[in-house]
Amino acid sequence: MTRAEETYRAKETYGDPATAGGAVSTDGLPDWLMPVVRVARTVVPEELSRFLPPESGGRQSAVLILFGEGARGPELLLMERSSSLRSHPGQPSFPGGSLDPDDGDPATTGPLRAALREAEEETGLDPSGVQLFGVLPKLYIPVSKFVVTPVLGWWRSPTPVGVVDPGETARVFTVPVADLTDPANRAIARHPSGHRGPAFLVASALVWGFTAGVIDRILYFAGWEQPWDRSKQVPLDWRA
Repeated sequence: MTRAEETYRAKETYGDPATAGGAVSTDGLPDWLMPVVRVARTVVPEELSRFLPPESGGRQSAVLILFGEGARGPELLLMERSSSLRSHPGQPSFPGGSLDPDDGDPATTGPLRAALREAEEETGLDPSGVQLFGVLPKLYIPVSKFVVTPVLGWWRSPTPVGVVDPGETARVFTVPVADLTDPANRAIARHPSGHRGPAFLVASALVWGFTAGVIDRILYFAGWEQPWDRSKQVPLDWRA
């Protein structure tokens, strides 16, 4: 079975309410989110990242890519990791983390439950106000060996969010999609190891790494990307 065929089968599993326990639905979404729905239905792993999960092994995890509607239009929920953490201190990210046994099967609805559970634990988000509408292909973070399932959500009924555990999270914030697509806020992050990847300078934060890579691909395949200067680089240090 090819990678594209595996992805298609996975989307059938997540996207069919009959098999996903009704956890994923596109009913009632705002029109502006439909390009992201199409991305979830058509994109293949190789179009999102060059780091793909191994045939076996890896630490199963999930992140919640939560779209809401703010004062300036569509926005994304992000959080900033605590500066005391050993892994990527201070780095902005999507809410998320490892699957627990109680989350269920990693191949079906486990990532859906994990994404909502972790978002609640990290940001105080009320999961009942979130409508999950899609799942992107599983991706891989080699440095941590995480196999990550990006879960797409619509913040249908927003509730207050904030830092729950300062030892893990320094800040919880939203970023307007208009700021993410603004060419003035885009750059290439350059790590001393030689790695280069997309970055966003938004909300007094530098969003880079896995999170920025996924946002970059969503903007591109949704048709929201604006031309930007790829020669603009932002250096990172070894602690990043």
